[in-house]
Amino acid sequence: MRFFLCAVSLLFVFVCYQNMSKTGDAPAMEQIVSYLKEEISVHAWKNCMPVMITEEKEEAISPVNYLLGKLEEFYPICGFSETLTEYDTQIESDLANGLVAENKKKQEESQGVPEERKAEQKKEKKKKSEKAQKEEQTSTQTGGKAVEISREKLKDFDYLLQNFYQVDRTTTIDSSQLNADALLGKSMKLEGGNENVQILIYHTHSQEGYADSTPGDTSTGVVGAAEHLADLLREKYGFNVLHHTGEYDVEDRDNAYSYAGPALEQILAENPSIEVVIDLHRDGVADTTRLVSEVNGKQTAQIMFFNGLSRTTANGDIPYLANPYLADNLAFSFQMKLAAEEYYPGFTRANYLKGYRYNLHYCPKSLLIEVGAQTNTLEEAMNAMEPLADILHKVLTQ
Repeated sequence: MRFFLCAVSLLFVFVCYQNMSKTGDAPAMEQIVSYLKEEISVHAWKNCMPVMITEEKEEAISPVNYLLGKLEEFYPICGFSETLTEYDTQIESDLANGLVAENKKKQEESQGVPEERKAEQKKEKKKKSEKAQKEEQTSTQTGGKAVEISREKLKDFDYLLQNFYQVDRTTTIDSSQLNADALLGKSMKLEGGNENVQILIYHTHSQEGYADSTPGDTSTGVVGAAEHLADLLREKYGFNVLHHTGEYDVEDRDNAYSYAGPALEQILAENPSIEVVIDLHRDGVADTTRLVSEVNGKQTAQIMFFNGLSRTTANGDIPYLANPYLADNLAFSFQMKLAAEEYYPGFTRANYLKGYRYNLHYCPKSLLIEVGAQTNTLEEAMNAMEPLADILHKVLTQ
């Protein structure tokens, strides 16, 4: 065994010497010869004085350790491990503290915690809860984004179209209308104060309901959802909102936009302070489709912003359906969609672009919003009003 260890050691020395020779750090050959002579002398001394070795067996250094010690003298790298500082890592420290706390808790439970200690623990728990709520409230107020969408990418028309829009086959659009700089360049900030009506919410199709809506009771359909939106905008964000509940689709759904037009003109004439007009709808989809996302832990109906381009693929621009505010409409819906994607990813569907006009020509800041579909529940639609109100606030006050 000793012979084997010596052979391995010599081989190790030879390898180290070869490697260090390449860097110029190898010791002189005389040092190695001196080391070998010393090793032979030690070996002979051990053979000649077995009694002394036996008596001092417990204190003797093994040949292998002795050889390693010599190697460290020749090659400092061999003793590198001695220069390392030993310390507890942060993970180990946290783990140790956690174990101590857990053991202390178990000990208190087994022995019974004094009433004073219980009161103290309760107070600490309450303090932590209040702190967490305050942090959450601060986070909400500062409006931290969930994601940040690159403005440079938005300048690419193909990227913009593929990620933010769905174009109906009845119409067409190009980069002259979908230009990120132009869409983001228009300010949507409200100009007037809330002394007078700022926002109008109405319904071209007031009879649209949800899976659990009560037939004939519009408060359980889009009208009820809109009333909740109006309340949120008034009470939480301080906007002055008018919710118009006129019905224009009871007898003739197909001509509802034509019927709603005169009433809309009258309301705007009577309230010139109105800057935002929102037509709230509910989409119609296949019975197997569920438009649901999760927002703040709640099952929430997805919403969609809808734009009419007053242009069809077959005939081009439609002169009798001209919209002088088309660029503003597109900018408003895009800024709403962008804010939704950054603050509530997955909450909105792609902005839908279609031919015709859909009464969006009465006001620059006009929105047609589809809230879920007939497969959603009223609760899901109601839940959608909370993030929608927040997005409106962000876009209208930025």
